[in-house]
Amino acid sequence: MSKRMKICINTGGGDAPGLNAVIEAVTMAAYNRQWEVYGIKSGYTGLLNTDEIIRLTPEKVDGIASVGGTILGTTNKGNPFSMPVCNALGECELRDVSDKVMENFKRLRFDALVAVGGDGSLEIAHRFAEKGMPVVGVPKTIDNDMGGTVITFGFDTAVSIATEAIDRLHSTAKSHDRIMVVEVMGRNAGFIALNSGISGNADVILIPEIPFDIEKVCDKLMENELNGRKYAIVVVAEGAIPKGGDVVIKGEAEGGRQHVVLGGIADYVAKEISKRTGKDSRSMVLGHLQRGGSPTTFDRLLSLRFGAAAVRAIEAGKFDHMVALKSPDIALVPLEEALGIQKRVDVNGDTVLTARDIGICFGD
Repeated sequence: MSKRMKICINTGGGDAPGLNAVIEAVTMAAYNRQWEVYGIKSGYTGLLNTDEIIRLTPEKVDGIASVGGTILGTTNKGNPFSMPVCNALGECELRDVSDKVMENFKRLRFDALVAVGGDGSLEIAHRFAEKGMPVVGVPKTIDNDMGGTVITFGFDTAVSIATEAIDRLHSTAKSHDRIMVVEVMGRNAGFIALNSGISGNADVILIPEIPFDIEKVCDKLMENELNGRKYAIVVVAEGAIPKGGDVVIKGEAEGGRQHVVLGGIADYVAKEISKRTGKDSRSMVLGHLQRGGSPTTFDRLLSLRFGAAAVRAIEAGKFDHMVALKSPDIALVPLEEALGIQKRVDVNGDTVLTARDIGICFGD
């Protein structure tokens, strides 16, 4: 494709360090081809309310690669195929407004959309591709559970933040002979807990892929005590599950059981440890700290590579595809293929085997 194009970009789902770097790369790569590029605010909201669209220029994106968050805003409640629509009385119902999005996309004469997001956002992008919208996806999730790519941007930063927190907790845990239980993000996949736990010299790591027995966790901690180590660090993913139990939740968000808000597993584990061992145990939830701040060098570079590759994909007419890291190169993967794989920790893989070899317990 050599014609001058008019493209747009949106960011959806949870925020992640590196989103602004993707926006900068897409804008600069488009500008250097003499294309026009526009930012769609708050997911697809800007394609419903077209005053939520902004022109992106080199001046507007200058230096934003190092800045956390997203200048376009994001949402995880903006699915146009199931959008809450409310009347004057405040009564709401879910409606499919995707045709309106398509209508505005065509009316504004956009040639392509770069959709940046995780599996939920990219599933929406794929559905729009099936309706005829030229879409290229960019995978983003701090959980690193998106299929089709070796890694997603945002993950490295989240692990770095979690590891630094664990490093800091060692000194206070040791000073008070305490058990510190650290809850990190990871709804269905335990990559953050696994990588930060190993790097942060944790004693126990609990992840969704390996249901844990709290008695075995306590056995490990008491074994440490017998060997003269009177404190310990336990790292637990928010989606970790006790054997025979279920995930611990704060409550249900809009949409019912499938949209539960996870949280509280660290508090549960800390209380069980105190009850069973008599040790002073405290819990700490890192929460959205893992999403904030500047991206690491790795995430910054990966985001820039993804953004530039998305523009090249548009230029080549490779739509309904996602850019992906296939080390050491960036490749294109069909969205349908990527969405068909939910990446989870390989419980027999090298990283888990490394943890077991150096004495880390998974509670199994």
